[in-house]
Amino acid sequence: MRTQIAIIGGGPAGLMLSHILHLEGIHSIVLEKHSRAHVLRRIRAGVLEAGSVALLRDVGLGKRMDEEGHPHDGAYIVWKGERKILIDTAKYTGKQMLAYGQTAITEDLYSARDAADGIVVDEAANVALHDLTTDAPFVTFDKNRDTEQIDCDYVIGCDGFHGVSRRCIPRSVLKTYNKSYPFGWLGVMSETRPLPDIVYANSERGFALASQRSERLSRYYIQCPLDHDVEEWPDDLFWQELKARFPGDIADAMETGPTIEKSIAPLRSFVAEPMRYGRLFLAGDAAHIVPPTGAKGLNLAFSDVYYLSRGLIRHYKQHDDTYLDSYSDTALRRVWGAARLSWYLTRLLHLFPDDNPFDQRTREDELDYVARSENAMATLAEQYVGLPYE
Repeated sequence: MRTQIAIIGGGPAGLMLSHILHLEGIHSIVLEKHSRAHVLRRIRAGVLEAGSVALLRDVGLGKRMDEEGHPHDGAYIVWKGERKILIDTAKYTGKQMLAYGQTAITEDLYSARDAADGIVVDEAANVALHDLTTDAPFVTFDKNRDTEQIDCDYVIGCDGFHGVSRRCIPRSVLKTYNKSYPFGWLGVMSETRPLPDIVYANSERGFALASQRSERLSRYYIQCPLDHDVEEWPDDLFWQELKARFPGDIADAMETGPTIEKSIAPLRSFVAEPMRYGRLFLAGDAAHIVPPTGAKGLNLAFSDVYYLSRGLIRHYKQHDDTYLDSYSDTALRRVWGAARLSWYLTRLLHLFPDDNPFDQRTREDELDYVARSENAMATLAEQYVGLPYE
């Protein structure tokens, strides 16, 4: 097979890139190691920055999002069982965020690629990248017991943290930065009416978050030890602990019911530099992971795709590689900004195992400061809603 762009990974980043390139007449093939059903079963992020919302609309994927998504003018933080502030993104930035689940976005992207007869090869096994530093890179994979080859101009690694793409960059070239957090998030999905707003809780019992996916689909999280198992958290115990971490009026407003998904996810920060090696470009989780506290993971993947698609379009339409050559530096500026904000919010809102009373009081004082300082609130709101694309 021959294509201009071989995309490794059929999640939102890979499918979005393929879709944007198609709109500009640039051919791509997407390789995904899992089945489509598996990809669509993944429960992931659901809060979109203003830039991600605009991007989806610009590429013709905004109709369902605008019909089913839940607009937000910011998010609340509560602490000490009584204090409450709004990160007022509408007031301080004039921009609005939207709650719209990643599963729905992936469905929309699959539909768009199907409508365009796009090539998405599911269950592609043993994917390998070759000759990345030459003018003729190629990708091999196994499908139905046969080995296939794709010749291409560029390879784009959108295959996540555990994918093959990043591992193709020599250790002498790649530098990685890691930070693991000593707790996880127990998350549940329930077919219940969510709270009208996203609410973060700093509690003496640990962090909690009330989020949403749609008018009848709620997403809730609580901080828990990494060695816990979901079987230790039956629904009744989860709801009891969740409500105990919120002020009474918010807890009373929560609609509870059977959960339809429950899992424990570790929290970590990870950044790989550079995001380019020869004809290989990394995007999304293949290059960076952030704690979900700042709701930046999917949004970072989309900004990567925006920068990368811009570079590829300029390359093919104007024979100008300026944007491609600056892709890694440009993307990493946004990555490190999101990594810093996610680290800051994680530190601010969670309890750490080696904390003492001083640590919690300093967190509470910082929240008090943000609540009374217009400048501090404006800075937080600007970063939370997402800085403009360069």
